[in-house]
Amino acid sequence: MRIHSHLVRLKPYASDHAISYAKSVRHLQRLSKLHKRCAIVICCGLLVAACGSSSNQSGSSTTLVSSDSIPSEFVPQPIEWKTCESAAAPSNITCGSIEVPFDYEDLDQGSFVLSVKRRAAADTTLRVGSLLVNPGGPGFGGSSLADDAEYYFSSTLLQYFDIIAWDPRGTGESSPAVDCVDQYDEYFGLDSPPDTPEEKQALIDAGAAFDKKCEENSGSILPYISTRASAIDMNSIREALGEDRISYFGFSYGSELGATWATLFPSTVRAAVLDGAVDPNSTALEEGISQATGFEQQLSAFLAACAKIPTCEFYNDGDPATALDNLLLSIDAAPLVVSANRTPVTQGVMFTAIAQAMYSDSFWPQLESALASAQDGDGSGLLSLYDSYYQRKPDGKYGNELEAFVAISCLDDPGAASVEDVDASVKRFTDAAPRLGANFAYGYVCTNWPVKQVPKVKVTGLGAGPIVVIGTTGDPATPLDATRKMAKALEQGVLLIVEAQQHTGYGANACIVDAVDAYLINLTVPANESLCKS
Repeated sequence: MRIHSHLVRLKPYASDHAISYAKSVRHLQRLSKLHKRCAIVICCGLLVAACGSSSNQSGSSTTLVSSDSIPSEFVPQPIEWKTCESAAAPSNITCGSIEVPFDYEDLDQGSFVLSVKRRAAADTTLRVGSLLVNPGGPGFGGSSLADDAEYYFSSTLLQYFDIIAWDPRGTGESSPAVDCVDQYDEYFGLDSPPDTPEEKQALIDAGAAFDKKCEENSGSILPYISTRASAIDMNSIREALGEDRISYFGFSYGSELGATWATLFPSTVRAAVLDGAVDPNSTALEEGISQATGFEQQLSAFLAACAKIPTCEFYNDGDPATALDNLLLSIDAAPLVVSANRTPVTQGVMFTAIAQAMYSDSFWPQLESALASAQDGDGSGLLSLYDSYYQRKPDGKYGNELEAFVAISCLDDPGAASVEDVDASVKRFTDAAPRLGANFAYGYVCTNWPVKQVPKVKVTGLGAGPIVVIGTTGDPATPLDATRKMAKALEQGVLLIVEAQQHTGYGANACIVDAVDAYLINLTVPANESLCKS
């Protein structure tokens, strides 16, 4: 869970489609949808969907909180389901909303109206109940998972569950939502890692400017959009649905959210699946280094695969690794201009493009082509990957996902307390990830964040029962070692391992889909450390 760009850090994304579609057009469509939700973590030089900021020398506080300590004065109203306004909405999807307080301990502070969608179970005679779902982030609205459920979940699951998808507080169509800036290039298109004091100061200034814009435009809600608060909202949604116990499926950052919810409200958990998780109780520095290592490993795998195949567009006589290093140096010295009204392809833009392609090996051919073109002086392919990472629309506009991502991440764990703390961690990043580490290390947005950190919940899952955690062998954003720590942190965590080169594992093959579906539908708990091979 975080982002990746000179201001922030990487956060995880979502997942990878269902079962027999694994290599079909639908799989690629779903992967594209998922990737657009998961690729952001506040990681120094990159906004990388999946983990912490840059260092933890400010000392983040972790608090063990039980549901008994959560005020119970707030009683949500039942959700009134109506026909969705969108003419394209399928007939089995209805729309609603739920009002929740800014602060559950002070109901007079104000309220959010959360946008919620329900996709009814395909077979009402088989219906088990509701399945709360979250695609990752943080900062990404999740209500679209109801519309796109067939890309995320097997047809079997869709028979048995109502899919309940919502836009968490501060995101998507929920109101009010975080909105900081309109254009990203001036904040995230800078050169990184910095080679001179001037380049470093440019990163620092960009981070401060971004923070100022967020405070000016969204300051009133910034203290109230933590993961802890969203986890309490999940319980409010459950109550509004009238269900005593409920099931959950979260991808990437959705794993962190789900684990927090299960720890706070264990008696309400029927079943929970956490796909693509990080160590929930690690420091921001540890999380960032883990993610930098994961992306470095995937980049090495990409280069090794390219070196073996002469048809790889970036083959370079069997030595794409040296060619990449030379290209990075060349672009650092002379960024590639694609158009007069866009940021040039700096080394920082190139690193972001590479990170975008590491979320799944299905993106590797696109990166091959982009790198080969860049060698010939054409940076358009790299700029396209960079734009995909930040979800730039055809009309040049951006959604608010990135701003919300930053705001939630910095509130949950700002990491480094100063520029000096960020700089002190650089060597640890580069030791762990020689090519990508420095770009991950330089990120200053959370050091200036205007809102005080909210204490984190120490994830334990005590009393929640068995919780299935999915880890993927080639996951860059949530490396398997970190995912294993999530499973161990939970009282009854059960780890399923998927052999695949992608972020998150559900849908990679029939084995993982069958195991997860059996657990969610029949509560059949799989064996811990089971391996699903492609």
